Amino acid sequence: MRKMPRPFLAFASCLLLSGASLFAQPLAPSAATQPSRPPSAGAHLGGIGAAVPPEKPGTDFTAKQNTARLNAWRAQIRHILYVPDQLPALDAKTWSTFSPTPGVLADRVTYHTLDGMIVTAIAYHPDPKVVHWHGKLPGILMVNGHGSDKFGWYAMYTGMEYAKAGAVVVTYDMIGEGERNIDKKSRASSHDKRVTPPAGVPATDWGQRLAGLMQVDLMQGVTYLSQRPDVDPKRIAVLGYSMGSFVTGIAGALDPRIHAVVLSGGGVFDGPGGYFDSGQLPCQGPPYRALQVIGDRPAILYALNAQRGPMYIMNGTADTTMDIPHHLQPWFDEIKARTLAVLGPNNPADKNLFTTVFYPGAAHRPSWENRDAALWLNDHIHFALWTDAEIEKLPTIKVSDWVTKNGVTAGTSEMRPDHEGGIDALDLNLPNIPRADLMVLPDADWQAMKDQLTYEAWAAKASAAEAAMAAAATAHPDN
Repeated sequence: MRKMPRPFLAFASCLLLSGASLFAQPLAPSAATQPSRPPSAGAHLGGIGAAVPPEKPGTDFTAKQNTARLNAWRAQIRHILYVPDQLPALDAKTWSTFSPTPGVLADRVTYHTLDGMIVTAIAYHPDPKVVHWHGKLPGILMVNGHGSDKFGWYAMYTGMEYAKAGAVVVTYDMIGEGERNIDKKSRASSHDKRVTPPAGVPATDWGQRLAGLMQVDLMQGVTYLSQRPDVDPKRIAVLGYSMGSFVTGIAGALDPRIHAVVLSGGGVFDGPGGYFDSGQLPCQGPPYRALQVIGDRPAILYALNAQRGPMYIMNGTADTTMDIPHHLQPWFDEIKARTLAVLGPNNPADKNLFTTVFYPGAAHRPSWENRDAALWLNDHIHFALWTDAEIEKLPTIKVSDWVTKNGVTAGTSEMRPDHEGGIDALDLNLPNIPRADLMVLPDADWQAMKDQLTYEAWAAKASAAEAAMAAAATAHPDN
């Protein structure tokens, strides 16, 4: 792992000398707690992982010292994941606009992210020529799971659904998917490729850089929403599913601009050797293992999220993809107790501790199209066009029925009743959106810009940065 920069070390040392031991005592896991290697890439061992020493309780600090401790953890996580202190210039551009369904407009948008790369996105919002509201709109950013992108069924459904509610909803292509794929394909999972790092560079650094890119993709989406003149920057929510729940759960700990967070099919931040530690996919296993140095990762991540704002965690009890059978309510209750201890008594953030909902017999799914999520979001970001009473009256439709009715592309296994197909989505008579309509860039522009879009282009930049860092460390070993 790269060395901490001198300013960060000085900051942490200053806080330590002030009488507060800010980080967990062990700065690295012992050999006994190192997760064993799973039998194949991407596999998970199951279970909640080994126990970790509890963090010092908030009662050991003054309110000011405890806030400093939380801020120091946030800075440490950003550093480990290569998230810069200052985000890149956004340079957002709207390429064109269309209407996917009456009352909704969709802007085709690009914005800049880490390492000079560009994100392709769709911003759904109410059409002022059709519907009318007072004041500014809330903003929602949706973060996909593995293999999905802005073309996926739940991206388009979420965008149209909550634009109908009176929100601006941004969906975007994850790195390596959609227009950020070298062949413009979905379900490519390009970023899952194993990468041999340059000589002298730890293999985990690649996953940390990839996770950092995903964090900045998300944060720049928040920046985009906050800079739109029709959005209230204090009413921004982020929804993350599966891999997106991993990215979003960490982003919520890092970015105080986010007001509300919904995690579906996830939230299982657990101990050494647990769910994320046992996975070998670069975007999750290596970066989560790298965070072991901060101490009690779930308590710290959830404390930082509580300091930011409310969180809603939605899971099916039969979700074996995310090992939810080992992470049911008793597990979350135990994590909540540890998080409360970190925050300390009478901390204003206590009221923001996560709430959970479990769906009996349900498996892996993005549940936020349902009534529960709509009511929770309305309570926290206040839709411009829906009231609770109106949400309660809306009919529902099984996602599998909507997919069949509208000829939407979706995987057969995903449409099983216990998986995504069984979601009781709010039924707004939404259409399918043709793939061509969701393309942001004209082909000539995509060809000209692909070195700022694709995973392969980013990987070349990241490899060069790793090689330069290794060379600098060799030339100046004492720095």
